[in-house]
Amino acid sequence: MEFTFTKMHGLGNDFVVVDATGSRFEPDAALLARLTDRRFGVGCDQVLVVDPAPDADTDFGYRIYNADGSQVGQCGNGARCLARYIADHGLSRKTALRVRTTTASLELRQTADGQVTVDMGAPRFEPSAIPLAAPTRAAHYEAVLADGSTVRFGAAGMGNPHAVIRVDDIDTAEVERIGTLLQQHALWPESVNVGFIEIVDRRHARLRVYERGAGETLACGSGACAAFAVARAWGLLDDSAELSLRGGRLTLEWEGKEDRPVLMTGPATTVFEGRFEWPN
Repeated sequence: MEFTFTKMHGLGNDFVVVDATGSRFEPDAALLARLTDRRFGVGCDQVLVVDPAPDADTDFGYRIYNADGSQVGQCGNGARCLARYIADHGLSRKTALRVRTTTASLELRQTADGQVTVDMGAPRFEPSAIPLAAPTRAAHYEAVLADGSTVRFGAAGMGNPHAVIRVDDIDTAEVERIGTLLQQHALWPESVNVGFIEIVDRRHARLRVYERGAGETLACGSGACAAFAVARAWGLLDDSAELSLRGGRLTLEWEGKEDRPVLMTGPATTVFEGRFEWPN
């Protein structure tokens, strides 16, 4: 098998993007492991696949694969890169696109300053919709981890399940320990992305995210949206705020109504293009 790819990133959250609109691309776990490997492959957090439109109301399909071979339903930084890729490769001349993942339908819009705004859909707070194995909805949940420690968090679904933990300082937060243990907890039937948020003021917060199947990344778009929505629900942030991640800043907007979408704006950057050979 031989195929072309484009290496891209959104705030350091990096991707290998493959165009499957003309020929089918079905990567197995071994190929994904090699592609994402930073020493023996191209190196990335996730592999994105652009598919033909699955229905008349959608412009493109959008698949997202983690480094461990698992497929997920949402990636906001990847969605911005997808919009830039589609424009740069002449797949569509539209400045506003609708794409569909396994769990969500997203609207992507290029802005005049070269950034991309993604309509990430409305946040989901009901446990069954996240999914979270809690008997009732709550502003805060608690879990006893395998090492005996207790963690308190909020939760939201943004196409992926997210836990959000407020911390005083993200630089000293135990991201890997807590993230790993919470992902393994029985509360999360599909595991979880764990966000650690530090509130700076009502229009600015800092965030680190420990992702399913990838570990901590420099930025997580859906994690930023979930953390923003949960912090808004806690009354800590205004309806528009900037979230600083290790890879850069995102602008988030949400009216606070549960039937209204979270809008995320940020950059998408092409790094290089290449060709990959893989034995059949």
